[in-house]
Amino acid sequence: MDTVSVLPGESIGYDFVPAAYLAPGEDEYSRRNQQVGKPALPWRRLRPHEVEQLVKNGNTSNNWENLLVTDPFDPGQIRNTEFFGLVRLGRVRNVVLEHHDLQVPVGITSSRIIACDIGDDAAIHNVRYMAHYIIGDQCILVNIDEMHTTNHAKFGNGILKDGEEEKVRVWLDVMNEAGGRRILPFDGMIGADAYLWAKYRDDLPLQKRLKAITQNGFDSRRGFYGTVGAESVIKSCRIIKDVKIGSHCYIKGANKLKNLTLNSDAEEPSQIGEGVELVNGVVGYGCHIFYGVKAVRFILADNSHLKYGARLINSFLGENSTISCCEVLNNLIFPAHEQHHNNSFLVASVVMGQSNMAAGVTIGSNHNSRANDNEIQAGRGFWPGLCTSVKHSCRFASFVLLAKADYPAELDIPLPFSLLSNNASKDQLEILPAFWWLYNMYALARNAWKFQNRDKRLKKIQNVEFDCLAPDTAEELLAARRLLEVWTAKAHLRTSRLSIKDKHDDQLAALGRELLTAKDATNAAEVLGENIEKSSRKTVILKPTEGYRAYGQMLLYYSVKNLIDCLRTGGGSFSDMRRQLSGQAHSQWTNLGGQLIPTTEVDRLRKEIADGALATWQQIHARYQDLWKQYPLQKQKHAYHTLCRMLLTDELTVEQWHLSIESATAIQDYICRQVYQSRRKDFDNPFRQATYLTPDEMTATLGTIDTDPFIALVQEQTRQFKETAEEIKRRG
Repeated sequence: MDTVSVLPGESIGYDFVPAAYLAPGEDEYSRRNQQVGKPALPWRRLRPHEVEQLVKNGNTSNNWENLLVTDPFDPGQIRNTEFFGLVRLGRVRNVVLEHHDLQVPVGITSSRIIACDIGDDAAIHNVRYMAHYIIGDQCILVNIDEMHTTNHAKFGNGILKDGEEEKVRVWLDVMNEAGGRRILPFDGMIGADAYLWAKYRDDLPLQKRLKAITQNGFDSRRGFYGTVGAESVIKSCRIIKDVKIGSHCYIKGANKLKNLTLNSDAEEPSQIGEGVELVNGVVGYGCHIFYGVKAVRFILADNSHLKYGARLINSFLGENSTISCCEVLNNLIFPAHEQHHNNSFLVASVVMGQSNMAAGVTIGSNHNSRANDNEIQAGRGFWPGLCTSVKHSCRFASFVLLAKADYPAELDIPLPFSLLSNNASKDQLEILPAFWWLYNMYALARNAWKFQNRDKRLKKIQNVEFDCLAPDTAEELLAARRLLEVWTAKAHLRTSRLSIKDKHDDQLAALGRELLTAKDATNAAEVLGENIEKSSRKTVILKPTEGYRAYGQMLLYYSVKNLIDCLRTGGGSFSDMRRQLSGQAHSQWTNLGGQLIPTTEVDRLRKEIADGALATWQQIHARYQDLWKQYPLQKQKHAYHTLCRMLLTDELTVEQWHLSIESATAIQDYICRQVYQSRRKDFDNPFRQATYLTPDEMTATLGTIDTDPFIALVQEQTRQFKETAEEIKRRG
């Protein structure tokens, strides 16, 4: 157990770094001087009359020779304070600092300062214990119980300091509670890094190199001080230990902050509020953490927020996300995640962004194995509805909506943009393909606009594809159409009492395609999904014909829209575009933290890291940026080949191109109409109208559908799409 040691009275403030960890010519202040970066700052010793006034004002020091100051220095601004060790002060003037109507005088009162550097015009009042910190210019520190740094501080990074054993290293157990996917947190980590590390566990050379890169990316020497950046405000806090705080950070009423890096600057300030407890983590730029939040072993990426008692443990939360009032354990969450309700629960998952967890959701409510080693993988746009319970292990395609239900068994849902339902009365699972496209176009079309509009990051290190129709979802759509073809063919053969055994998948797919594309196609036969649920009950595919055709519309629209963008931005004719894009296209894509990268490029990236060609995280991030620059052309090539696959041709003709443009224009009209109609239901709903005395009251409260800014935006986009399409058709 911990013990209390008795040391000589003169030891306080000295021997911060044990001699065994100092190189020849170094002393305990070497790292401190390196951090301050002001070797020529004109610190001076106190003059006799200044010492006399300081003593008269109730100040003490174990050695006044070690209190250094800078001119101008007004000793009257320092009262009832104890100084120990080497303390260096920037200018101290008789001026006042103001922040949010809080006005405090520059100077130091009623505090205990041990071996610190304090910047110009800082205000430090009632800081009962502050040791080994470097405080920036014009900072306000008021009413803090304890604020100090140890000589082995790591500031939230998963590294070891000289002389430390491996067992003290801090890991994050993301995606899996059993620790089989653990990663080392570090300042600057983005979702791509975390997924690369956590996913490819069988790539042992990669795993070894990532650990070494992280360890070597930070200085392992002991003796670095905690820092508080310029113009930061910290007030009414209890314990701050081993924390690196950026500039313009606002911290008020926190209970405990330990082993952290809090990134903040003037353009993207971060804030931490009342009752917060953060331990072993990294907070990105522009983050807000308020009201009783508890986070342990975590990374909060830029412009993300924790609120109202949220618990975030052993998890990575991606950019532009908000979690409040809930429990989130052992997760890797990509950008634009929303979870707002006290009774929601998310555990042992990788959620690939643009997701929303409704009230009562329990994702990973229990484990269907002998140990807590199951996982859940959810593609982009995952949205479990109210009071949904999903067990481990499950996999969901992109933009799957789960209707309210307690799903009793493991699931593997390969149909994107679908609605999943548990029909308890019939004891069957039901899937409605393309639900979003068919019945909630307003929400689907608004998706990309909404998340782009919420992206307030100024430093976009993590690149993100927000469009719901992109290479990853297009490949899912193609695979889903193939499944619907095969399942429809089997349903037809069963209904016709014909044998299925002698048919291979290609024959079944051809038959299913013929059935689904027939002009008089109906949903007469009951189509059953296969390998969807770990149970013996049926999985029924609802409205397969409508879903199949909707998937086709989505693929054609995705293809033509990107090809039009190619011609609009690059100029040239159809022949020029075909020549540019007809080369080999990537058919497999990996969502790396929100950035879509061809899987072959991810494999190459892994090899370059394992071989040492990419030796730092900065170099790895630079490679992400290079791949992001290549992405538009790769996406356009993928769109071209997707259109060719849809038209069953190897090379597009100009006639096919013009017909495709006409079809896409019609689809754009359909999108515009459906956005309007799906939103209109909200205004025409008589039950919604029932809470208002008059239509005028409803209009005054909600506005009208014709004043909806997003509908106006879609209408303008439709007009522009048509104009551009006509102009491109004229090019030939």
